[in-house]
Amino acid sequence: MILFRLIAALSALLASPMAGKAALAAQESPAQNWPAVKCARYKTAWTQALARRGTQGLSRDFLDRHEAFLASGCTERTGVCPRSEAELDLANVMVIAAMNAGTASTFPPFACTK
Repeated sequence: MILFRLIAALSALLASPMAGKAALAAQESPAQNWPAVKCARYKTAWTQALARRGTQGLSRDFLDRHEAFLASGCTERTGVCPRSEAELDLANVMVIAAMNAGTASTFPPFACTK
């Protein structure tokens, strides 16, 4: 009997016009802002990683290129190439952090062309 009441209550809720509009809005909003959400999450992870690990062993070029990526709203591929062991470790941490934040492993800007 309780299960029947629960199903009836859920059916009534889902059938209401407001529920349909709320569900539609919930589906549209994240998609419209998803690039900004991803970038904000990634920036937070970057700030936390630097606070925990520091910048020792990270080159000025590595940090500057990464900052350019963040400043672009995480849209420009700035060729952040991890060359030192500390840079590679941080890049690996950031790829995992990016994936944990809901982005693809290809989201971070790390790439070496040579």
